[in-house]
Amino acid sequence: MSLLPPRLKPIAASFLVAATGGPAGLAAQSPVVQVPEGFRIEKVADGLNFPTGLAWDDQGRMYVAEAGGALFPEQKRPIRIVRVEQGRVTPVTGDLAGSGVNVALVGLTWHRGSFYITHRAADLTGAVSRVSMDGQVTRVFDGIIDSQAEHQINDIQMGPDGRMYVAVGPAGNAGVIGPSIAPWVAKSPRVHPTPCRDIVLTGRNFRTPDFRTKDDTTDMATTGAYVPFGTQTQPGQRIAGTNKCGGSILAFDPMNAEATIRPYAWGFRNLIGLAWNRQTGEMFAAENGYDVRGSRPVNDDIDATLRIREGMWYGVPDFSAGRQPLTRPQYEPPDSLQAMVVVNGQPQGKTLGFLIDHAASGLTPPDPSVVVGRHPINSSPSMLDVAPASWGPMAGHLFVAEWGDLAPPTNPLRGKEPAGYRVVHLDPSTGALHAFASNRQPGPASGQGAQGRGLDRPFNVKFGPDGAMYIVDYGVVRIDMSLTQQGKPPYNEVPGTGAIWRVVPDRAGTPMQRERMPVRKDGN
Repeated sequence: MSLLPPRLKPIAASFLVAATGGPAGLAAQSPVVQVPEGFRIEKVADGLNFPTGLAWDDQGRMYVAEAGGALFPEQKRPIRIVRVEQGRVTPVTGDLAGSGVNVALVGLTWHRGSFYITHRAADLTGAVSRVSMDGQVTRVFDGIIDSQAEHQINDIQMGPDGRMYVAVGPAGNAGVIGPSIAPWVAKSPRVHPTPCRDIVLTGRNFRTPDFRTKDDTTDMATTGAYVPFGTQTQPGQRIAGTNKCGGSILAFDPMNAEATIRPYAWGFRNLIGLAWNRQTGEMFAAENGYDVRGSRPVNDDIDATLRIREGMWYGVPDFSAGRQPLTRPQYEPPDSLQAMVVVNGQPQGKTLGFLIDHAASGLTPPDPSVVVGRHPINSSPSMLDVAPASWGPMAGHLFVAEWGDLAPPTNPLRGKEPAGYRVVHLDPSTGALHAFASNRQPGPASGQGAQGRGLDRPFNVKFGPDGAMYIVDYGVVRIDMSLTQQGKPPYNEVPGTGAIWRVVPDRAGTPMQRERMPVRKDGN
């Protein structure tokens, strides 16, 4: 029996609110979310501030990470861990910002009586910390330079081999630091992408306006790959690799991280989520593809879910999300959006080209067969999980949260049609990808007069110990170009709009059938 493609039905999200939280049945008259026939979706908590990570302890209690804010290293709300029980949201920790935890708290996992979280440290480098149930914070490691830019460490998971794994984003859009991340460069002028092994450069540099000299609009800067903004490179220049590299999956012993941390695989664009099929041992990851922004914009055609192979270089910044060379014409944006390329001081025109001399670096082009899921461009596949055996025909399939686009700042070419804002179902054996939980109308619920009654920014999806699917909705994020005048990215994150949703089969007698859980506003 196959459930592909699923038949979607709009449903009224269960919204049974506690007596202090508002009227019961609020969403019953406004069906917004659709799921496949035979399933139901219900909200189990709302009023959360930028929720991201999701984990359960040994007693099956559910915990959620509240990020504090995400798109710029500036705290908007407390960075903390909360417990969700029967719709009640109870803080487990105070504001972790006082313990050296900077935004954003993204990844959360439970291991041997403690939480492990990913975040930025005081110097804005990427870090992992252990947090006890009473809120005591112990640094596991820090020092990931790439996290001083717009992409940081994201998911953190225990692997089946007893090692802990983290998904690490790279600095910049496509290997070169440029004006699109000026606010981050202002805070960390030496930020740059870092490779996981020694590489040899082709010496391509990119000439852009120098945002550091605001009083001189004619001032230009020339920047190469894998170096700070305003630094030029030469053909044949060698860049040293590091074990704390960006665009990677890193593995380590959580009890001895500094001595054991190693790259497991690398060459990714912004990698967000990690998941294993525990039956087969296969590892998967969700990747945000390139944006059309910065010194080296790339007009990619997909975002990707990937099958992960240990030791493999996945091709970024020279290959697309589909693992095709960026030298193909289809990836070139218009010249009006590109910077002049300069090699040895000589202009070369406006083309992407390769940044790395692959042969001299000992790198093999990536195998396109590792692409297991092809998501719409800018849909932003984020965290993901593998369905358990209790999900019958869907067991072993992937479910991926698509956070949604941030156009036009990330892609002025995409038009007005939204991408993402849903959870998709992906069969890794065929690559077939279908919407599983989505709003009846494309785009975020807040953009269609249904804020709080549908999905806005699904960031995480996990299967709980009860076999149900849980969706973490980050909440409302709007584009606000006026923020650029304040030296900030143009994104307005709205506190108190995050939520947790639960999806279960709507068939009597199934192992996952549970009573609906009441919902109460957090109140913070």
